[in-house]
Amino acid sequence: MTDTIYNEQSVIGSILIDADCLPAVTGLLTADDFIIEADKAIYGAALELSRRGDPVDPVTIVDWCKGNVSREYVAQLMETTPTAANVEAYAKLVRKESMRRSLRALSACIDGRASDMDEPGELIADAMRELERIEAQDTAKELATSSEAVLVFYDHLAKLKEGGGGFVKTGYRQLDALLGGGLFNSGLYVMAARPGMGKTTVALNILDNIDGPSLFVSLEMDMEQITAKRLSRLSGLPSDRIMTNQLTDEEYGMISEASERLSTSPAYINRKPFATVSDIGTMARKVKGLRCIIVDYFGFILPSRRRQKRNEEMTEVSAELKSLARALKVPVLCLAQLNRENMGRGNKRPQLSDLRETGALEQDADGVMFLHREDYYEPKREDEDPDHPSMMEIILEKNRHGRTGVCGAAFYLTTSKILSASLPAKGSKSTNIAAELSSAGRGQKRMNSVKRQAEQAESAEEEQMRILEQEGKKDDDLPF
Repeated sequence: MTDTIYNEQSVIGSILIDADCLPAVTGLLTADDFIIEADKAIYGAALELSRRGDPVDPVTIVDWCKGNVSREYVAQLMETTPTAANVEAYAKLVRKESMRRSLRALSACIDGRASDMDEPGELIADAMRELERIEAQDTAKELATSSEAVLVFYDHLAKLKEGGGGFVKTGYRQLDALLGGGLFNSGLYVMAARPGMGKTTVALNILDNIDGPSLFVSLEMDMEQITAKRLSRLSGLPSDRIMTNQLTDEEYGMISEASERLSTSPAYINRKPFATVSDIGTMARKVKGLRCIIVDYFGFILPSRRRQKRNEEMTEVSAELKSLARALKVPVLCLAQLNRENMGRGNKRPQLSDLRETGALEQDADGVMFLHREDYYEPKREDEDPDHPSMMEIILEKNRHGRTGVCGAAFYLTTSKILSASLPAKGSKSTNIAAELSSAGRGQKRMNSVKRQAEQAESAEEEQMRILEQEGKKDDDLPF
């Protein structure tokens, strides 16, 4: 305690000796970081006098404190302070001790509440919020000079050049190009669509495309259903048959092979069926080398505290998601459900106003993507080929870090596989390479058809990527 008092008195003494050192201190400390009330009063007086443009010296400070600080105490501080030149070093020591006091207080609070038999989950969430608040109070991290900002930016460029940072690729080159390279670290991204459009399937495809550990938080589907979809994509077998165990011996072999491949994936999936943003943060911090968080979906995230209006709860959840992305420095991709407004329009393509019932999600997001399929709104035909892919539009409607635009994808509904595809010209029939390849096996036995579909899908993906690579070389506008 003696060292703590000496350090904070040295800070105050330095300000009294040389008011020009005040800016260096205000970037590190607040009045609450001081223990002695007289020191708090002097520091507060110095800040207010400086803000008003008045002289900051021992006389004006004593006058401002109105008897709460004696002239003798001020003189003592000036006499015992070694030098004002080291004020920044003194301030850093004071800040460290202030944080230690906050941590000790939090520890005592946790111990008391645990003894009172509070709910462990609620206690952990509150503790995490308080830890984040303590860290946020480290004002040394709040401000950066222009030169420091430039150095950070060039470090960012160096990482991009080395291919080791900045963003996370979705695995879909057209979409990544529109995004400016991929999902940017610290960014909040929204993927929204009507129910059954394919949000979860697209998200799982992105999950398995990410190079590195990622967290998939499913609040709508069980882990078994999620795994069935992933195995379906890898094996080429329908996910409903995998889920209900309607498989032949040969198909079991295909599932076994797909399971081995899936077992090596660095992706993590939650076990809890419900979660707050704080819970998601707790899970994310357990994943070493985390690259991305995907949440399915926004409407099922529990608010940290109950509000009178649902819109207020959703606005708070949205802000917490954005803060989580910035705190962990990874992109957060959150799925969301559109309202019914587009159902009453002639043109069913979604627009930003269709997110109106999600609080401030659209405003907080760095990027907003919509999924759209024309055949979603058409009646199903009896002669419809289940192996024929549906043409999907991925509409990047908002993007803070790049362009907006539309890219295409071939969605194999039965096998949860989504491949890049060129969008058809307006007014033409929706066809693509993958669709033509998959339709070649009609009339064959189901087993051969399934095998051929898996092989053709792989060939189509490779061919499509080759075409996109050629297109990319011609596109001088691509940011990367």
